Amino acid sequence: MGATNRLACYSDPADHYSHRVRLVLAEKGIGVQIIDVDPARLPPKLLEANPYGGVPTLVDRDLALYESTVVMEYLEERYPHPPLMPVYPVARGNSRLLIHRIQRDWCALADIVLDPRSSDAARADARKALRESLTGVSPVFAEFSCFMSEEQSLVDCCLLPILWRLPVLGIELPRQAKPLLEYMERQFAREPFQASLSSAEREMRKF
Repeated sequence: MGATNRLACYSDPADHYSHRVRLVLAEKGIGVQIIDVDPARLPPKLLEANPYGGVPTLVDRDLALYESTVVMEYLEERYPHPPLMPVYPVARGNSRLLIHRIQRDWCALADIVLDPRSSDAARADARKALRESLTGVSPVFAEFSCFMSEEQSLVDCCLLPILWRLPVLGIELPRQAKPLLEYMERQFAREPFQASLSSAEREMRKF
């Protein structure tokens, strides 16, 4: 890619949706300029690229893409190696469904906990529901090296940023969640995951 690569990614260093895109970039070894964004002070160039002013936003020459799953799938198609989606349509459909379920069941709860506008009661309910849901699904992680697969995929890239933030979310998984805890330990130690972390994200697990 080198000098011909004009990719830039506007990213909030603390945001899990930005993190998932940075993780895909790291998994594929894509050269990219990461532009850290403070959500309270959006740069004019971001607003030019994305009318909603949100992150992550990926700029590839004259193309600007936003919404994390759209960006992730674009990167998968634009840079197919190593693949992060199955080859066959049925398996790809199942992966997309898993991504949707992670978003609906877990990301939505994490967003409530992380939103400073949430009430204490709403935050406590979301924290409890997320902890119980992750604990309940933990046995699945004993069957595969990745989430519902033996191969690293976009599904893992969506899930891992949430799991990395469990201390910030105030969630400690119980011993019954051992398969999930072991999955986290394996995944967090991988070089692409470590490369995806911002300084702010590294601080999240220093307590």
